[in-house]
Order: sequence, then C-alpha cells, then structure tokens
Amino acid sequence: MLPAEGFKVGLEALGTFKKRVDAVLSTFEGSPGSPQKIAAHALSEASFSGSGGFAEAKGLHSQYERVHERLTALSKNLGLQIEAMQIAVMGAGGNFSNIDEEERRRFWEITADIGRQQLEAKQERQAAEAAKQGASAPKSNDERTVTY
Repeated sequence: MLPAEGFKVGLEALGTFKKRVDAVLSTFEGSPGSPQKIAAHALSEASFSGSGGFAEAKGLHSQYERVHERLTALSKNLGLQIEAMQIAVMGAGGNFSNIDEEERRRFWEITADIGRQQLEAKQERQAAEAAKQGASAPKSNDERTVTY
C-alpha cells in the first residue's frame, strides 16, 4: 500500500468516526440525560419535608441539590467533550486547515471550560477529604507552598 492510499483509508475512517460522533451527540442532546432535561428535574425542600420542616429533610434536600448539580455539570461536560471531539475529527481530516476561526475558538473555549470543571471537581474532592480528616482544604496552589 502506498502512503497516499493509507492516508485515504485514514480519512475514510475519520469520516466514519465523525458520523458516529455526530450521531452520539444528536442522541445525547435528545436523551433524558441531556443537561437541559436533567436541570429541569429539580425538587424543592418541601418535597422532602412536606408542610412541616425537620432537620433530616433539610439535610437530605441539601445532599439532593449537591448531587443534582453535579449530575447536571457531568451531563454538560459530556456534551462539551463530544462537541470538542466532533471539531477535532473534522479538523484532523484536513490537517486543521478546513476549520474556520469560529470553530477553532469554540474548540479552545470548550477545552478551557472542561479544564475549569476538572479543577473545581478536584477542589471539591480535596475539600471533602479535608473535612473527613478535620482540616481545611487548600484553596489554591499558593496555599500549598511551604516556606523553609
């Protein structure tokens, strides 16, 4: 097989992969797991406690809100990652020369958003771990710096 033939096969595979990514994104956006549909399923504190409030219901609602917020963020993150993959596959087919400036900007915007979400999730895990150990979690890299 000549190198050009291998490249052609690679482009065909990328085209097939892009169609699959497009289908996954379309299915995801219409599914019950889409960010919009997950965000629409919110329960009030009264759903847990009825007309009279009690501490356990308030605590349960607080945990529900935390989990609901996290699921919404994860769903949004998945959609963003699929969209970024879609742009990357489209660009890889033409050595990124066939992607216009708006698509490039969107790709880097998505990358930055995903990075921000990962950092926030890491900080949440550190705070939860520190709370288990009875200490406060560092809020930034600067607070972890040790001076000798």
